[in-house]
Amino acid sequence: MIYSVIINLGYGNLHEGFPVVTVGLREANNPRSQQFMGSLPPAPNLVNLYRNWRLMYQSLCDRLTVDSSRSVSKYVTDDDDDELEIDEADITNVSIVDFDDICQQLQLNINNWLDSPEILNISRLLRAGLHPADEIRVIIETQDTIIQKLPWHCSSFFQDYPHAEVSFANTEYQQTLHLGRSKFSCHQVRILAILGNSQGIDLEQEKQFLKTLPDAEVELIIKPSRQEFNDKLWDSQGWDMLFFAGHSQTDEETGIIYINENSTHNSLTIAQLTEALKAAIEKGLKIAIFNSCDGLGLAHSLGKLNLPTTIVMREPVPNRVAEEFFNYFLQGFAVEQKSLYTSVQEARRRLQGLENDFPGASWLPVILINPAE
Repeated sequence: MIYSVIINLGYGNLHEGFPVVTVGLREANNPRSQQFMGSLPPAPNLVNLYRNWRLMYQSLCDRLTVDSSRSVSKYVTDDDDDELEIDEADITNVSIVDFDDICQQLQLNINNWLDSPEILNISRLLRAGLHPADEIRVIIETQDTIIQKLPWHCSSFFQDYPHAEVSFANTEYQQTLHLGRSKFSCHQVRILAILGNSQGIDLEQEKQFLKTLPDAEVELIIKPSRQEFNDKLWDSQGWDMLFFAGHSQTDEETGIIYINENSTHNSLTIAQLTEALKAAIEKGLKIAIFNSCDGLGLAHSLGKLNLPTTIVMREPVPNRVAEEFFNYFLQGFAVEQKSLYTSVQEARRRLQGLENDFPGASWLPVILINPAE
């Protein structure tokens, strides 16, 4: 069976707690659902642990990775019009043992928080209605960005239900007007693939994999200008999927993608593509995949446009990890035709095999959705 577990955390945060938590349990294709109420106490320790985890992760990435990160910071010069601020890590000389220790602390503290008396009864009711063989799509509705960066998949619920995967949504969402695809559209899945700034990374593997996808019409656009990117999104036939690979970052919750290697006008925010993206969504755009660094800002902006599904990396991502995730995901989703949640979960879990060289790799991919779509 396929179930959705919708956890609405309201407008709380980890510093002040979540006084009203609403959890719904719904079977696929059944509009009726069960609903439970509870609360979660403050957990400022999780904020501190996450920040320390991120500093250690960044330090290890900088030191251990052979491939370059898909973060663009190191490639931007002081006189560039799209200048970035480079965050200086406060933690140095991090060992793998230190990193493993903070991973375990984070996992333990998440479980302790979710075992709080105020929420424990909901957990019991959910477990009574679910079976370990079920595919379970856990949707966490929240405005707290730290919540979206925590490794929820490490909590005991996901260990006990191996076919469960987490996604995130805003607490407010709505449907969008769908005009439908052009009458000239073919039956193939139409994919607009943007390969942007690739300084220091190799996008050849993703390019070749896209070209071999079955039942897909893929248009590859390499290092476009803003106008070229904009015009492609307005294509009269519409697109099913938008794919971006290259450098990106989130700056104060604003996602930035680097579309080319020009000395000026080399980056874009989602806001700068708003009208074109709205048109693409109206014509049927369903999924955006950003195989690039630190993509939550991009996903949040797309969520405001009511895009159904976005897949991003939570943190800076090494080139090899990005390549392998993309290949694993599309092998499951496009070739083997598994569900999106199952495909992301299996691809994410397979990244654990890279963690000798790339610690934390399996914590990076995340799904953000619009539950109204």
